[in-house]
Amino acid sequence: MNSFFQMFSYQFIVYALIVGISISICAALLGTSLVLKRNSMIGDGLSHVGFGACAIAMALNWAPLAFAIPIVIIASFLILKLSEKSKIHGDSAIALVASASLAIGYIVIHTSGTNIDVENYLYGSILGITKQELIMSVSLSIVVIIAFVLLYNKIFAITFDESFMKSTGGKTELYNIIISVLCSITVVLGMKLMGALLITSLIIFPTISARQIFKKYKSVVIASVVISVLCFFIGMVMNYYIDLPIGSTIVVVNLCLLLILMATSKIMNKIKIKKN
Repeated sequence: MNSFFQMFSYQFIVYALIVGISISICAALLGTSLVLKRNSMIGDGLSHVGFGACAIAMALNWAPLAFAIPIVIIASFLILKLSEKSKIHGDSAIALVASASLAIGYIVIHTSGTNIDVENYLYGSILGITKQELIMSVSLSIVVIIAFVLLYNKIFAITFDESFMKSTGGKTELYNIIISVLCSITVVLGMKLMGALLITSLIIFPTISARQIFKKYKSVVIASVVISVLCFFIGMVMNYYIDLPIGSTIVVVNLCLLLILMATSKIMNKIKIKKN
């Protein structure tokens, strides 16, 4: 037990814990809408853009997060416009932007001559979170949470019946943009901890897990947040005791919980059928 509490005496773990919980909450909130709209892979596309932007920033000795956030937001607008006003479908637009950004980022790293640890940005690292990044992450996470709460009814409407909302004069394009911006911020903030290739798991897994047990939207949202934070915390503790990669460990914890909840859901359904 003493060893467990001693873990929190390390500054880098405290920083990682605060940032991780903040990102887990934001990703779960936004993930509920994105997964139910079948648009969850936008997070994967934006994370690749974030990697490219961070690579350019590091090569130029600029602040990675400060540079990457506006670039990723612009990319989210580009994906929306490509999907709406061209012959490129949503998934193709995401793949196009994602692959191009990843390629550009790697070329920049390869040709810059600087010593950049690519693995940490691809798969995440619990080390190296600065106080400035901590403040930025927490501040922007608070903005994401407040925005979600204030726009809860609009996000609910656009998630389940965007066409009806549009037909009644609802500003669907505006709310889609807001969701994209919030998703962009969350993805960039979570990249350093989870990695560009794994951050999407925080958006997808908690919602799918929550839906195995709950059916109502509000219940799924709350359960997603709890699951996301719990899985992050378990993954971080495992990282401390077993020295496993933080991002990969969190993904595996989420996967294990999902499998357990899927099995539980099937058992509960069988019990209900027998009772009826």
